[in-house]
Amino acid sequence: MNPTNYTQMSDKQLKQHLVKHLNDKAALQAYLNRRHERSNPIITTLNDSDFDDKILTAIRDQMSNNA
Repeated sequence: MNPTNYTQMSDKQLKQHLVKHLNDKAALQAYLNRRHERSNPIITTLNDSDFDDKILTAIRDQMSNNA
């Protein structure tokens, strides 16, 4: 039996695999790793005194990364 290559699966395929194989811990870990890689860092909190500056800086950084 060949090991399953989760990295070659699309997100949809991986989710479908997880539904069919609820005890597949390797598949769950692959899914959680994908989610973690795509998560966004927390920039600031609502009661941060530098809230506006941090938000504007994050927007500028994102715009320069997409240019």
